[in-house]
Amino acid sequence: MAVGILLVGGFGTRLMPLTRHTPKPMLPVAGLPVTQHQLAMARNAGITTVVLATSYLSEVFIPYFGDGSKFGMKLLYAVEKEPLGTGGAIRNAADLLGRDESIVIFNGDVLSSHNLRGQIDFHDKNSADVTLHLTQVDDARAYGCVPMDSNGRVTAFLEKMENPPTNTINAGCYVFSPSVIDEIAPNTVVSIERETFPHLVSSGKKVFGYLDQSYWLDIGTPKALMQGSRDLVSGVADALALRDAKVLSHSPQSVVMDGAKIDTSATISGASAIGPGSIIGAGVHIDGSIIGSDVVIGEGATITDSFIASGTHIEKNSQISGSYCEKGEISLLNL
Repeated sequence: MAVGILLVGGFGTRLMPLTRHTPKPMLPVAGLPVTQHQLAMARNAGITTVVLATSYLSEVFIPYFGDGSKFGMKLLYAVEKEPLGTGGAIRNAADLLGRDESIVIFNGDVLSSHNLRGQIDFHDKNSADVTLHLTQVDDARAYGCVPMDSNGRVTAFLEKMENPPTNTINAGCYVFSPSVIDEIAPNTVVSIERETFPHLVSSGKKVFGYLDQSYWLDIGTPKALMQGSRDLVSGVADALALRDAKVLSHSPQSVVMDGAKIDTSATISGASAIGPGSIIGAGVHIDGSIIGSDVVIGEGATITDSFIASGTHIEKNSQISGSYCEKGEISLLNL
């Protein structure tokens, strides 16, 4: 089978102010932390042991996820004292795993509905050193692009450029042979994208691309994160984690987590998500928004395309649009 490493150590600077007090993998989308959705994808593919490679605000993860038993998994934690880059983080986390199974790397910035089981099987079939999930986009300039030959073997790994030779891009999920991970220098800052992959390709290693055009989204900006949440709620993206979560109600218009209380005169639409313990008052209108846990929204308030952080109290008759709200502070989001 395979084991996994989930890279959740980034600072989330593109997501500010949402990540001021919460690491990006713990931000709620469709009522659950991003990481929980990714772990559900891993478990669905048969992966039951995952190392969370943490750094920034690492202490937030363990109280929520614990040893993983409540999610039907075994979770381990590798904490970087200093950020080691993507390659260094993978090497550091791999020290907690054996070397008998393929190791799947998940990027904490990505929501994906691609066929992970198929990617692992493709990797094994080709006896590959590394197999990258690839997808195609209309404009590849913002991504690393990955040309392949007719057999799916990667011929180059090119970082962001103005005139990319292909629109096939690195989608951020990799299957590694354990021996390849051991070639990454330990306790060293290494970029898997800028150093490891180009080196593997140039040295003739068997690097393959697994092209899958299923739902995929880089949720590294507030706009994208909001879209990702709506896509999970509405069913555009696979919301596997919601199947086992404590959900009060779920429709294409909204997901309401267990413990929330919503007045019967309130309206929730636009694939909004309401976190556990939140109280939504009479006459409230919520559209296309993320409401965290233990939020109180006063009667008559209207909230549109906004992110309301956990524990925030919104005064009655408030009009909030395209904003981030956290305990009295309101910031406009670049949506």
